Amino acid sequence: MTAAPAASPQVAPSGTVHPVRLTWLHLKFQFLETVRIPIAVLGNMLFPSLAMFFFVVPQSAVAQDPVISTMAVAGLAFFAVCSASLFTYGLGVAEDRQLPFDPFVRSLPAGPGPRMAARILNGAIFALFGLVPLILIGWLFTAASVTLSALLAGIGTILVASVPFVLLGMAVGYSLSAKAALPVVQVVLFPLAFAGGLFLPPMMFPSWLDALSQATPTRAGRDLLVQALTGEPAYTLAWPVLLGWTAVFAVLAVGAYRRDEGRRFR
Repeated sequence: MTAAPAASPQVAPSGTVHPVRLTWLHLKFQFLETVRIPIAVLGNMLFPSLAMFFFVVPQSAVAQDPVISTMAVAGLAFFAVCSASLFTYGLGVAEDRQLPFDPFVRSLPAGPGPRMAARILNGAIFALFGLVPLILIGWLFTAASVTLSALLAGIGTILVASVPFVLLGMAVGYSLSAKAALPVVQVVLFPLAFAGGLFLPPMMFPSWLDALSQATPTRAGRDLLVQALTGEPAYTLAWPVLLGWTAVFAVLAVGAYRRDEGRRFR
């Protein structure tokens, strides 16, 4: 009698493919699907970089001040990540739901976990890609500078601060069609960006707008990122505001997913 062959490390004891392997396969597929449309990658990199080049670099008082120029880079970097999160998960999920293959994938016994994890990782990859030209412009044309430890802290902070926007994007994507999701994402993104001080520094806001701004997830994320990069302290409620919005958007995303599943699969 021969011994039974050893189980493959990629297959769980039950005979199903391991969740990590499934997540990697979904991530590979989604990554390739995105890079096959170059404008989808370039679009996220273009607007923040152009805003930096045309509105920050020409202002010598801003570009030559290390702290102020670093704050400007931080604000636009956070906008790039928010934009990538909302468009990737809002518009991307809505478009996927219209594909004939989507109901089949969602009905597989693996569940939504691996696909969701892969979508989050894919969005994070392209969000970080969008920061590369922005960082290069800040480094070459302004006095912005950070230490290696501050840069690593900033990357960690920006990924954490992007979570509520990932969840908000999912809530939009699972609630609306692609045609409706696009204008909704635009209507949500730009007011939040302006109110959060991503384009105009919050110190230039009137008192009423500054108070309103501190209740937004964009202002909380922006101030925490600035704190990580420059050491300038964020306002006291930044973390509670960010975590509060994360909880709210998580409830919305889960509710939207369950409603969509109930409409399409019951």
